Amino acid sequence: MLRRVLILLILVFSNSSFAQGTFKRTLKLMGSRFDITVVAHSQIEADQYIDLAIAEISRIEHLISSWDSNSETSKINANAGKQAVVVDKELFGLIKRSIGISKLTQGAFDISYASMDKIWKFDGSMKTMPDASEIKASVEKVGFENIVLNENNSSVFLKLPGMKIGFGAIGKGYAADAAKALLMKKGVIAGIINASGDMNTWGKQTNGSPWNIAITNPLNKEKVFAMLPVDNQAIVTSGNYEKFVKFNNVRYTHIIDPRTGYPSTGLISVSVMAPKAELADALATSIFVMGKDVGLNFINQLKGVECIIIDESGTVYYSDLIKPKP
Repeated sequence: MLRRVLILLILVFSNSSFAQGTFKRTLKLMGSRFDITVVAHSQIEADQYIDLAIAEISRIEHLISSWDSNSETSKINANAGKQAVVVDKELFGLIKRSIGISKLTQGAFDISYASMDKIWKFDGSMKTMPDASEIKASVEKVGFENIVLNENNSSVFLKLPGMKIGFGAIGKGYAADAAKALLMKKGVIAGIINASGDMNTWGKQTNGSPWNIAITNPLNKEKVFAMLPVDNQAIVTSGNYEKFVKFNNVRYTHIIDPRTGYPSTGLISVSVMAPKAELADALATSIFVMGKDVGLNFINQLKGVECIIIDESGTVYYSDLIKPKP
């Protein structure tokens, strides 16, 4: 009898030691809201993992920040038109991949967008549309072709004086990828890194079900039109429904085409699903610039990437492989 009780006690403690829960922390990082969720055995263990993720995201923020004068990104910008700057291989790799996405999107995505003159204002103060010559001049220093990389010494050179690079359209996605990779390496079996709409998931919920990500229509945030089960995948949603100006009945939104200087039109939300948040982040921005038809055709040619687009009338469009069945 005693032996049976001992065996039962061992089983109870054994099961409790393997019981896991879901723990979440919300905070501000990289100037944005981050929600970090992990599956762990206890709050103490979860806090340790979340602290690791925060430290990793903060490290990346310092690496890519254009506001920190001591960052390597700022040093690249400060030496534009003067000399090449040797940088960490991690930053070099991010810039190289960014240029690759620029080539893939024919310039719809471009980290040298930071060189644009800020002639558009989306705070309600803008009463007239900028002159066409002013718009053209605003992008004279933009162009990924003017970013020169040297693989031999990991150096970066911006050809044009006054040229700048920035990672606003890819940085949070990269940070989410890095935090996820670190936590997986540390043994965290499941979680979600949500960087203000840049969602990166791995593993499953404690009940064995996949994580479900809700996609809402920004014109009616109470209505969920898609609930997507995701497994080790990223979903990035970019919205263009709050920051805009309207001239001649055309709604110009805050994502600007780096090739022309004109803001994007016609779309209010783009959600992209991809293996990496870095890629999904960049492509979501690109689709705004490309527009619905070109954007859908582009995504349909990419393996492992899907998208959901909402235009300014509230109509929802899907890429081929996730299109709902009639």
